[in-house]
Amino acid sequence: MKWGLFGGTFDPVHFGHLRAAQELITLLNLDRVIFIPAALPPHKTACVITPFKHRSQMIRLAIEGNDQFYFSDVENLRPGKSYSMDTVQYFLDTHDKSLELYFITGQDAFDVITTWYKWEKLLSLCHFAVMTRPGYENKGLVHILPPDIAARFVYDQQNEIFKDPQGGSVFFRKTTFLDISSSDIRERIHQGQSIRYLVPDNVIGYMEANKLYRAE
Repeated sequence: MKWGLFGGTFDPVHFGHLRAAQELITLLNLDRVIFIPAALPPHKTACVITPFKHRSQMIRLAIEGNDQFYFSDVENLRPGKSYSMDTVQYFLDTHDKSLELYFITGQDAFDVITTWYKWEKLLSLCHFAVMTRPGYENKGLVHILPPDIAARFVYDQQNEIFKDPQGGSVFFRKTTFLDISSSDIRERIHQGQSIRYLVPDNVIGYMEANKLYRAE
């Protein structure tokens, strides 16, 4: 089994998230993608974040009807900050040893992976599926990781994979670029603008019913 773990704040979830997840299922031959909203994102301590119950319910609504999309509230079940390292370890500890995990993240986030909690161990536990944007040029891992760590990875040019004999691989994959951001959606709602076709209709209905992101 090959599962993708798609973490993030999802404040709110939108079609950019959903389309990328769907394409990665095909590109990496995944059996499922699990959406995992962060309860306390360690890199966003200065931001005001919508309560977990609303962000999680919007994800549940957004993935309805897709039997390859799943939801997990594991990061809300743990106290303290939502570290990716702890989430990956949880899935490895609670599922069959043959399970392969692909941690899904954006290029911008992977570029600063050395700031993540226990990032070096995380690289050894799972694969990384890095979503790239238009104009991305593959320059290898030397500009992202320390030289001694980057040197462990062997590049498989035919399959475009950086393989680490001691751990997971890194897959840089181009997905359809939808210029949608959660912050832009929040701002549009705040200004009373339409967000139709940026977010699933049932999620929009939930936002309206719960008066999310509106101006005070």
